[in-house]
Amino acid sequence: MSLRTSAMLVLFGVLVACGPSVRNNDAVEGGPCDPGASQDCYTGQDATDDVGPCKGGTRTCESTGMWSACVGEIVPTQELCTDGVDNNCNGSIDEDEDRDGDGVTTCGGDCCDSTECGSPALVNAGAFDAPGNNVDDDCNGTVDDTQLYCDQNLASGTLNANDYAKAIDLCQTATMTEKKWGVISAALTLADGTGVPASNAQAIRNHFGMGVMPRGGLNMALFSTGAAAGRGDTNPAYQDFENTPSFNGNNKTSGFPADFLMANAGSLPNAPGCPDPSGTTANDPVMLTLTVRVPTNARSFRLATNFFSSEFPEYTCSEFNDFFVVLLDSAYTGVAANPADKNLAFYEANGMKYPVGVNLAHGNTGLFTQCVNGATGCAGNTGSIMTCTGTSQLSGTGLDTPTPGSCDSNALQGGGTGWLVTSGNVNPGEIMKLRIAIWDTSDHVLDSIAMVDGFQWSVDASQPGTVIFRQ
Repeated sequence: MSLRTSAMLVLFGVLVACGPSVRNNDAVEGGPCDPGASQDCYTGQDATDDVGPCKGGTRTCESTGMWSACVGEIVPTQELCTDGVDNNCNGSIDEDEDRDGDGVTTCGGDCCDSTECGSPALVNAGAFDAPGNNVDDDCNGTVDDTQLYCDQNLASGTLNANDYAKAIDLCQTATMTEKKWGVISAALTLADGTGVPASNAQAIRNHFGMGVMPRGGLNMALFSTGAAAGRGDTNPAYQDFENTPSFNGNNKTSGFPADFLMANAGSLPNAPGCPDPSGTTANDPVMLTLTVRVPTNARSFRLATNFFSSEFPEYTCSEFNDFFVVLLDSAYTGVAANPADKNLAFYEANGMKYPVGVNLAHGNTGLFTQCVNGATGCAGNTGSIMTCTGTSQLSGTGLDTPTPGSCDSNALQGGGTGWLVTSGNVNPGEIMKLRIAIWDTSDHVLDSIAMVDGFQWSVDASQPGTVIFRQ
C-alpha cells in the first residue's frame, strides 16, 4: 500500500414490423407500364378485399411509365368497436378480441390485431415505435414518432433517479398495471441496493471535458467513485481524480451486489492474468436501478458506455481496480444468452472474458483506446499497451494532466475506453431490471468515472456484452 500512497504525490438495424402486403393483380407495384393504361388494384391484406367496407380501387400509368397510387380503395383500419362496421375487414363487427395473441385486444388499444397490417403481433399500445419502418407500432395515431429528446432542462446535480433514466434516453414511464412499456421505478443507491450515494457521485451533463459528448439526446448520465465532473464543472464541482480530499474518494461504503458476487463464486471477476481485488467492501459506490416494462416488440436493447480511470497506467492489472457493471435481470433464455452473472459490461476475445475497467488496458484488448501508449502496471503487474488511438476524449477532463514518471515518461493522469456499446437480450413485454453501478475495490484512492447514454430498443436479438462503438 505504501507504494500506492507514494505514487499519489466514454446500429442497430430495425426490422420492419408490419405494413400491407401489396397486391396489384398481376402487375408489380411501381413497375414499368404503358402511359395512360389503368387497372384494378388493392393494397390491403390478403383475403380482405370485398369483406366489410374494404374494396379495391384503380391505378393509372403515369407519363413517367410508372403506376400511380391505388385510388378509391378502402383497406382495413383499426376496429372502432362501437360503430357497427367491420373496420378491419376480418369478418367480425365491433369484436373485442386478441387474435394475434399479443395481450392487447382490439378495443383495448391494439390498432392491428389481425388484418390491419402485416405483422400484427408486433403492433399494439405496448410496443415501441421502431424508427424508419413507416408503421405506427405503438398505436398512438402517428407513424415513426419515436421520442428523441426527453433529457433537456435536467439539473446537473439532481438526485431524482427518474432524471437519470431520462438522461440516458429512456423517456417513457409506466405503472405496474399499464399495458404500455416504460420505466416503472428508478432508484439511486449504493452498490448493494441500500443507502444513499454521495451527492457528488452522479451528475447529468452535456459534456465531459471537451471531447466527450452525448450519444443520444442533449445530455448523458455520469457516475463516479469521486466527483462526477470534469475540470471546471459545477453542481457537483470538479475534484482531482487522484488528489481527492484526504484520498477518500466520496467516502461511502457498501457491500457488492449480492447476486453478482454469488454468481462469481464469492469473488469479483477480473481480467485474465490480473490479481483479484482485496477486501469485501465496495468503496465510493453509486448505483442506478431501473425497473422497466419491455415493449411487446422489443427483443434487445443497447446503450452507450464510456469508462475513464486514474488507475491507468500505474495500477493496471493490480488489485486496485475500479468496477463498472451493467447488471440485467431478465427472464430471457434464448440463443445468445445473457451472462450468467448478469453483467453486460464485459468484453470477450479468444475465449477470455474481460470485465469493463482499467484492466482492459492489460493484454492489448483493443477496448482501452483513450490513452498514451507505453508502459503500464508499474505499481502492479508490469506490462505495456499499444492500442491507444488518441487522447481527445481526455481533453479538459483533468485526466489529461501530464504525470511523467508514472510508468512512462509521456504518461497522463489517466485513460479511458472511449465510447463502447453494451447490449442485452429481453423477452417482449416482460418487466426487467437494469442496474448500472461503479465502485472502487481494495481502497478509496484514485477515482474513476463512467458515462451512460443513448438507450435504444431493437426488435432483433443481440449478442450480449460490450464492444467498441462504431458509427
